[in-house]
Amino acid sequence: MATRYAALLRGINVGGHKKVPMAELREVLSELGHTDVATHLQSGNAVFSTDTDDGEQALAADLERAIAGRFGFAVDCLVRDGAYLRAIVDDCPFPAAELEGRQLHVTYFSAPVTPARFAAVDAAEFAPEAFRLGDRALYLYAPDGLGRSRLADVLARPALLKGTVATSRNWNTVRRLAELTDLTNPTG
Repeated sequence: MATRYAALLRGINVGGHKKVPMAELREVLSELGHTDVATHLQSGNAVFSTDTDDGEQALAADLERAIAGRFGFAVDCLVRDGAYLRAIVDDCPFPAAELEGRQLHVTYFSAPVTPARFAAVDAAEFAPEAFRLGDRALYLYAPDGLGRSRLADVLARPALLKGTVATSRNWNTVRRLAELTDLTNPTG
């Protein structure tokens, strides 16, 4: 039976850099043998099904190689299965139903991150903004949106992200990717 995945590409189609048209991204995924390929928005979100049991890291590495071959530049990719994406939604430590999608964000990491990595961040200094760690993810509550978040700037510092690939999505996209990868959801 096929498993449904989401590919999260980091840093494409931002400010005219690393242009990856979504139609071509769908072609790349199809050429890799994946089926039911679709994209969501223009910011590097794709969903697909595959029968392979290679695992998320191998799928991401294959996609990174294919993108580099097609477009001539490197793009970091994370691949997560539908069950993981659903768990991210279900495990949200903030009252997501009470917030606007622009107020809540998830940063996905290529590997688990520990509280020790973020111990130097004085969360009280940024209140009411707040963050919580999840499974290979960081939830960020930014009541005025990401663009005005001082905490988001601190959390994105290279020293905190060293040794891991990280890419963020707003809550609307987080929920939509969970829906699109849910094999039991007829609208997904």
